[in-house]
Amino acid sequence: MSAILLLVLGLGGMAAGYFFYSRFIAAKVYKLDPDFRTPAHEFEDGVDFVPTNRFVLWGHHFTSVAGAAPIVGPAIAVIWGWLPAFLWVVLGTIFFAGVHDAGAIWASVRNRAKSVGALTGEVVGGRARSVFMIVIFLVLLMVNAVFGVVIAKLLINNPGAVVPVWGAIAVALVIGQLIRRRMIGLGMVSVLGVACLYGLIFLGPQVPVALPESVGGLSANAVWILILFGYAAIASLLPVWMLLQPRDYINGLQLFVGLILLYAAVLIGNPTVVAPMINFGAPAGTPSMIPLLFVTIACGAISGFHGLVASGTTSKQLNKETDARFVGYFGAVGEGALALAAILAATAGFSSLADWQAVYSAFGQGSLTAFVDGGAAILSGGTGMNAEVAATLLTVMAALFAGTTMDTGLRLQRYIFQEWGEIYNQAWMRKPLPATLLAVISCLVLAFGAGGADGSGGLLIWPLFGTTNQLLAGLTLLVVTVMLVRRGRPTFYTLVPLVFLLLMTLAALLIQLKGFYTDQNWFLLGLDLVVLVAAVLVTLECAAALRRHKRLHEEEARS
Repeated sequence: MSAILLLVLGLGGMAAGYFFYSRFIAAKVYKLDPDFRTPAHEFEDGVDFVPTNRFVLWGHHFTSVAGAAPIVGPAIAVIWGWLPAFLWVVLGTIFFAGVHDAGAIWASVRNRAKSVGALTGEVVGGRARSVFMIVIFLVLLMVNAVFGVVIAKLLINNPGAVVPVWGAIAVALVIGQLIRRRMIGLGMVSVLGVACLYGLIFLGPQVPVALPESVGGLSANAVWILILFGYAAIASLLPVWMLLQPRDYINGLQLFVGLILLYAAVLIGNPTVVAPMINFGAPAGTPSMIPLLFVTIACGAISGFHGLVASGTTSKQLNKETDARFVGYFGAVGEGALALAAILAATAGFSSLADWQAVYSAFGQGSLTAFVDGGAAILSGGTGMNAEVAATLLTVMAALFAGTTMDTGLRLQRYIFQEWGEIYNQAWMRKPLPATLLAVISCLVLAFGAGGADGSGGLLIWPLFGTTNQLLAGLTLLVVTVMLVRRGRPTFYTLVPLVFLLLMTLAALLIQLKGFYTDQNWFLLGLDLVVLVAAVLVTLECAAALRRHKRLHEEEARS
């Protein structure tokens, strides 16, 4: 089968979703108001609350939520065949992710830019908030600890990516000043920034940087993790306009250029999808596609982490409420396009079915390797690009987006500690520096406490990320739905996705629970039980709130 058909159908469907479905959701469900005074204006402080151009904010939101997950998830899930992964990415982007992301921004903006966890206390109740905050903290802990490992391994395996990855920070600092001080127009800033990034990508392989195998008794992996968390701590304390916004914006443009190159290579080279449409001969040990497909592919279809970004940093920078459609829904479309590229690379980037089967010999195989190698093969075959440069380009794409997600994730974790400080009346915890230190320490304790001197402890709880993350998405939709009920708005468009997500996630949690018990993995078994109980408690609280607000609305309508 030609990869061009998947490309056209996928991008066409997502474009139609943005131009038609998102307009309906914005006007009839969320009723976005261009005259509503957003928290970015009400609480403007030049650090966290900063009214931002919607294109720049889209870049921040998109690259913060993208990370490596929309590459890893689809590249693993094609082991069940390309059709299930393709359908879930396209339909999930249109009817799930866009509605979820825009809704989380809207809900937060309407409540003084509070995070979805703190917002739960006002919309649902104090008990739901307390439990929800635990789920949120676990998701952020997993994301930050694991992405530190992912980036470190990418830098070790591809020394040519080191210069572009770290050079992008210097580019972002300059771009931030140019945008803030309006020295030149945004168009020229964009061109210069992207040109610098791609210049660094071509320079990287010429000046590879590799750490020694051991530095002060620590492995290279551990040293990179410490450096990354040190950088992320500093980045999370800087004003958003100085580094976070420009880095995310330029990275967003860089990704789109990379996607255009990859998609152009597909159109020119017309590679064949060698993977089966539905893989009836999946390797032994491959789990059931339902429900695990829907938690293996999270980012790229729908992801709870998006709600944390939407209500944690994006809502504090929204210039106009109507920008939520472009920033939130179109941000989800951008991530869906990245997930589609991962599917194409992992199914059409191989010479034959036998080559594909050799990589996908067990569940969990493929991942970033399939994306980088398969994508590089498509790029070199379609455009004639040097294979090493193509591999570096794709590696840098993955590393930069994992890095921007880690930047935002640590800032969000700092917000969680600050919100706990407000909830429990701890003045010292409300300050940015102590909260940041607590966020970094918690991640490093997991990384080195569970992983030893190598610092890879985040991978220990990663098996629970998919289910916990999708649970968070369902619970975020629950909070948004409660707000809609309170306002007498249609709830069908959020209720259907949330019911589907909760059913799939709870089923996946039970399957994992059985697996952890069989393997006698008592730590993950206990953690799985905590997440499962939290899911049930928050769901019951939200269901009670839904009934309560619906009854009140009906009584008001009759009076």
